[in-house]
This record gives sequence, C-alpha cells and structure tokens, in this order.
Amino acid sequence: MKKKKSALQRFQHTLLLLTHVAAFLGALLPYQLIMGQRYWPLLRISRTLAVTVLAFLMAYIFMSRIYGGFDIGKRKSKPIIYSQIAALLFTDLVAQVFLSVMLSNETSDNRFRLANFWLMLLAYVVQVLVLIGLTYGFNALYFRINAPANCLLVSQKGADYQSFVKEIQKFRKQFHLTRMVDYRHPELKRLIEQNDTIFFYGLTPEEREAGVLHAYRKKKDIYYSLNLSDIVALRGQTVYYSDKSLIASPEHYMSFEQRCIKRAGDLFLSTLALVILSPVFLITALAIKLEDGGPVFYRQERVTFGGRIFEVLKFRSMRAEDGAKHVSVSKDDDRITKVGRFIRKFRIDEIPQLINIIRSDMSLVGPRPEMVENVEKYTAEYPEFVYRERAKAGLTGMAQIYGKYNTSPKDKLMLDLSYIEQFSIWLDLKLMFRTVLVLFTPEESTEAFAEDQSRQDDETFEGDGEEADNA
Repeated sequence: MKKKKSALQRFQHTLLLLTHVAAFLGALLPYQLIMGQRYWPLLRISRTLAVTVLAFLMAYIFMSRIYGGFDIGKRKSKPIIYSQIAALLFTDLVAQVFLSVMLSNETSDNRFRLANFWLMLLAYVVQVLVLIGLTYGFNALYFRINAPANCLLVSQKGADYQSFVKEIQKFRKQFHLTRMVDYRHPELKRLIEQNDTIFFYGLTPEEREAGVLHAYRKKKDIYYSLNLSDIVALRGQTVYYSDKSLIASPEHYMSFEQRCIKRAGDLFLSTLALVILSPVFLITALAIKLEDGGPVFYRQERVTFGGRIFEVLKFRSMRAEDGAKHVSVSKDDDRITKVGRFIRKFRIDEIPQLINIIRSDMSLVGPRPEMVENVEKYTAEYPEFVYRERAKAGLTGMAQIYGKYNTSPKDKLMLDLSYIEQFSIWLDLKLMFRTVLVLFTPEESTEAFAEDQSRQDDETFEGDGEEADNA
C-alpha cells in the first residue's frame, strides 16, 4: 500500500508550479534591475519594459523546453543548474536583441553599446548565482517533504541488470531499491504491493505483462525498458473506428519538405561551424602533428543511411601504429595519446566530421555511425540493429547525448530507434541545443568501455527461472 500523503504532499503540484514562477522571477529580476541601471525604461512601466519582459518570457519557456526546465524533484541539482546556465545564456541574448530594437529610437545614451558587455555579464552571473541558490534550496525542500520511493526491480538473470542498478543508485533521494527479483518469482504480486515504484528491466513485453498489469491495478508507479515493439508504439496515436479503439502506427518517414530543410540546415550550420571553429581545427592539427609526427586525421569505414559505407574523418587520438586496430576504446587505454585524451574528453576529435556532413555522408543529427565490424556483430545478436540504417548517420543524436562510450549496444539501439521513429525538425533543433551541455559536461558522456564489465553476482538476484518454475 502507498504511504498516506501529508498535507504538503497533497499540494505538491501547486508547490512545484510556484518553484517555476520563482525560477522565472529569479532570472528576470536581476536582468531587469542591472540592465535598468543603463537602460532606464526597464525600471518604469513602458512599452520597452513590456516587450522586453514578453521576449524574455517566451525565450525562457522555449529554452526550458529544450534543456528540461526547472525540474525540481526529477533531476539532481547539478544537471538542473547546467540546464539553467545554458537556457539563461540564450534567453539573455534574445532579450537584449529585443531591448536594443525597442531603444533604437531613444537617445544615444539608451542605445545598445558593446561597452555594456560587462553589464550584461554581471546580470548573467547574478542570474546564475540566484538560480543555483533556488535549485539547491527547492530540491532540499522537495526531498525533505518526499522520502525516497521504495522500489522493486523485476528482471531476470543475464539481463545485465547491474548496469541499471548502478544508474538508479545515483538517485538515492528519489529511489530506494528494496529488492531485485526474477519476473517469475512466486511472490511477485505481493512484492509489487509492498513497494511504491516498480522497475521492469531487460524483459520482453510478454515477460513483463503480468507484472505490469498487477502494478497498474495497484496504482504503482511503473517504469520499463524499451523493446522494438515499444519503439513502434512511440510513433503511434489512438484512432477510433466506431466503438473500436486502436493504436495507429503508420510508417514514419521524412517528407520531401523535411528532407530539404534538414539538408539545407546541415549545409549552412556545418559550413558556419567550420569557419567559427577553424582556429580550434588548426591548433588541434598542429598539436597532433607535434606530439608524434603522425597523420592528423584518422579515417575509418562506417555505415550510414541504407547500409552505405563511407569513410569517416576524425582527429587522430591514438598512436599512429594502432590506427588500424578497429577495437572499441577501453578505460585507461594505452593506445590514446596525451593530445588524444584531451580532444576526446571535449569531443574535439569529432570536428572533422563536419566535412562528412558537407559531403552528405552524415547529418548534424542522426544515429551514431558505427564501424562495419560492429554492425555485423551487433546485427547477429540484435537483428533489429539494421533498422538504424533508416536514417543518415549523425554527428550528434539521442545516443550521443544520453549515452556514453560504454553504453551497451542494445541501449544505444533503443536510443537511435527512438530518434528515427520520433523524428521532427523540432527534435533535431532540441538535440543540437542539448549537445552544448554534453560538450561542457564530458565526464560521463566520454566514459570508455571498462576492460572487464563483468556482471553483478547473480546470488543477489531472487527467484530465478528454475526456482520459480518449480515453486
């Protein structure tokens, strides 16, 4: 049975709404008050104030949708802060553009000047400091009101569930994992009733069905890992034929207009990025050459749309003599050079792929281009791996943003297929903006494969198939 909610918990949604209002005011007021020292119309009721505040609000909402917003209670404080730092930067720039336009007919003292950069920077720093305080304060209050939910993990031996446990244990304030049991455990229904949240991991829809239905019947919070049939459902919508309700999941493909917009965006943005990043490009090339005298670029055959094989370009991060060894990088891999470790950490090694995008081998957003050897190996284990080839390989994407170097092939596959089946220009835009956060928070995203990713001792797992079948 679920615990009885306190008075504060019953009004939790109202309190969370107030935190969003507080976050917006914490972002707006420092900008208004500090910039108002130079632009006096911001400190009195005026058309300039109204337009600037409206522009600030719309930009803040837009960027919050991209970066996840002020998700108190859903995410840790640091990820929320990183999201707010990025969202505020773009929001301030938009607001400043509108402010400058509104003041274009004012006196010269009110026009935008580059000399006011330091005033804008001061406003931004104060905004960030205020949001940091609000984030830690509201998260502390939320977790004081809400104790961690008691959670049950339902899986099976051999499902690599220990990697999931490792991730869940990072959220100790949200989840308290009480037990891990096999989906055929004879006491599964009773255990579901004793917990608040039920995780079904590494199970097929048929294997999890009975448990999911019972958890739903008992009004439990339910989470389950995706399978291909779940991915197909992501593109679906409910339709009604008289009194018959169905999920319609028509074939999902890019329209001619979407293809034109996506290609035009690829050409424009990749060319612009090459121009802007040209100093980084030249410095990196020089550093690689000076370290060991080897070639600057690393070329490797990868697979893209329709199974076509192309040669991907990357800055070389390994010793030249190891370049031909097409083996995934492992933790503390001695093949990686000193320069290589730095450029891999900040994804600088990926910059030459902008040339692949201009050549139309790749797109800015799409499934990660896999090595030919890996495609053959993974397809043998997961036949649905071939469905990744329904989209052009991408420089960034769901797997690149939410995954890591050591994310399992199946988990990467589910991320890639999620992107393919939910494709939209809006999703591409959102993923491109979110890539900025990955570049500045590289620790986990660039985590390599451990030499021995051995599975957790299955003795910690209760009720395996043989026990359950004999019960």
